[in-house]
Amino acid sequence: MTSGKRVVIVGGGIGGLFLANALQARGIEVALYEQASAFSEVGAGVYLTPNSVRHLVRIGLGPAVEDAGALVGDASRYYRYDGSEIASVQVTDSSGWNATYGMHRADLVELLRRSLPPETLHLRHRAVGFDQDGDVVRVRFENGALAEGDVVVAADGIHSVLRPLVHAESEPVFSGTAVYRGLVPRELLGDWRPDVWQMWLGPGKHFLAFPVRRGELINFVGFVPADGIMRESWTAPGDPDELREEFAGWDPRIAELLSHVRSTFRWSLYDRDPMPVWTKGRLTLLGDAAHPMLPHLGQGANQSIEDGMALSLLLDASDPKDIPAALETYESLRRPRVADVQLGARRNGMRYDSMDGDLERRDAEIRAHADFRRALYDFDVVPQVAEVLAD
Repeated sequence: MTSGKRVVIVGGGIGGLFLANALQARGIEVALYEQASAFSEVGAGVYLTPNSVRHLVRIGLGPAVEDAGALVGDASRYYRYDGSEIASVQVTDSSGWNATYGMHRADLVELLRRSLPPETLHLRHRAVGFDQDGDVVRVRFENGALAEGDVVVAADGIHSVLRPLVHAESEPVFSGTAVYRGLVPRELLGDWRPDVWQMWLGPGKHFLAFPVRRGELINFVGFVPADGIMRESWTAPGDPDELREEFAGWDPRIAELLSHVRSTFRWSLYDRDPMPVWTKGRLTLLGDAAHPMLPHLGQGANQSIEDGMALSLLLDASDPKDIPAALETYESLRRPRVADVQLGARRNGMRYDSMDGDLERRDAEIRAHADFRRALYDFDVVPQVAEVLAD
């Protein structure tokens, strides 16, 4: 049984697919349109934390996450570049619940996709136009197709086609950092544990490694200074020898891992300043289309999932005629939260790279950061929405 509402989602990444699942769980008709020819992710690892995993559990996907992911344990650590320990890594919320997973992006996209009816998913649909007429919204696609609904959600990423219809296009903000990323089979790495998140911090750069795909693969990310000439892309090839040179002389464990790298990707890191508006009538933004952020808190996918849960609850509680008001409520709830996370990610990146040169203070801040992480992971959008609806 459906609710009588129809939601059109533009974008088939993690945020769009999670929203489609959350809406389906509430009996809301949904149609999702993706411009690519297949639901796939070229990215490597994604870090899922308790503030989003609780929502995956709520819509019945907890076992799938447990099966596909790698649970990150309490042996996870921050190190100085030479391998000396700084602090443990916070992997639980305040209750002690550990729902922190490393996942291959392709695995997460696949488990979200396969739980949706095939007829709700439409590939090779690139949005090129949008209009609203009273209670009806329409999206036009390059292939000539037209989608109509009660609401359109733009979940089409950092290069969103629909975002400029909501707010004047903003300039990307270059972080000064480029990233190398890739995967190494854990079986090549001797006694490397399958359940640890590890980060090494040095002047102007840092290196991250965590498990994905049940610990069978180790996802690595090397953050280095850059000139900002590269486009916001996750698919530009990098040079493994240049990557090895960037981290020469660091902890021997990094050298061991990088010795097995035969290919890597490299891209420059950009985000955007928090947007003051996400919604126009019956059109709203979700995920990176609304709040692209740097990866230094590991929250990009997690905040998209929080968005999707909040929006699904508010749409479920609204009559079709009240959808514009529901979207305004969604925006008012989510914008402060993600703005804090966006700006917090910027600050954390500067901390990781020791930008002020005071390593003792940096190490003290890293140790104190566990309290921030617990608060981040404790956040639950469901009671927040329930309180708004009760009022």
